[in-house]
Amino acid sequence: MDKDCAHEEGGEMDDDSVNSQLLRLMARHAKLTDLLHAHHLIGGYDIIKTRQGKGVCVSLATSYDGVYLDTYNMEIDLTAPLRISRHNIPTFIPLNSLAEQSNLQTNIRAFLDTLSQHLNAFVGRKQQLKLVKELHESVEVMESNALCSILVLLLTVPEEKTAVLCKLHYTDHTRCLPTRVHIDCEDEQLPGSSQWKKNCTLFKETPVHKALSTIRQAGIIL
Repeated sequence: MDKDCAHEEGGEMDDDSVNSQLLRLMARHAKLTDLLHAHHLIGGYDIIKTRQGKGVCVSLATSYDGVYLDTYNMEIDLTAPLRISRHNIPTFIPLNSLAEQSNLQTNIRAFLDTLSQHLNAFVGRKQQLKLVKELHESVEVMESNALCSILVLLLTVPEEKTAVLCKLHYTDHTRCLPTRVHIDCEDEQLPGSSQWKKNCTLFKETPVHKALSTIRQAGIIL
C-alpha cells in the first residue's frame, strides 16, 4: 500500500516537473515572440512562426538611400539554447561571431540590430559600386571583393590624361563609407596636393558615386 502511494506521489512529482518545464518553455517562447514582434513594428523585420511555434523565421529587409534591396531570411530554433538552424545570410557576414558577441541567448534584440547593421552596410556598399559602374563610364573598377570592403578605382586627370589609382578601404563593416583612402600616381606631388587631400576627405564623408560626381563636376577628373 505504502509502495503504491509512493509510486503515485512519484508520478505526480514527475508530472509536475514536466509541466513546470513546459510552462517555462511556453513563457520563454511568448517573451521571445513578443520581442521579435516589437522588432517587426520598429525595425521592419518580418516574423513567421515555424514548426508549430517551436521556431521563428526572421526576414531582414535591407535598403539604401530609400530604396529597398535584398531580403535575408534566418530561422531560429526557440528551444533552449537558442540556435540558428537555417539562413541565407552571405557567408562572409560573420553570423556565428555576431551571435556570440551580442549574446544571442540573452539579448536577441542586440543580435538582430547588429546583424541588420552589417547587412544594410554591405548592400549599401554593393549598391554604391553598382552606381559607380552605371554613372561613371570613365572610371574603371580595378578591384573589389565580395564584401565590398575594398574598392580600387582608376581615375583620369584631364591634364595629360594622368592616371590616378584610388584605393578605398571599408574596415568598419557596419558602415557604407570608407575609413581609409589612399591615392597613388606617377606624379608624386599629386597625392599630397591640397586638392587631392580634400578629395580623400570627400570620399570618407560621401558615398563614392556621389563623391566622384562632385570631383568630375569640378573638372578634376574625366
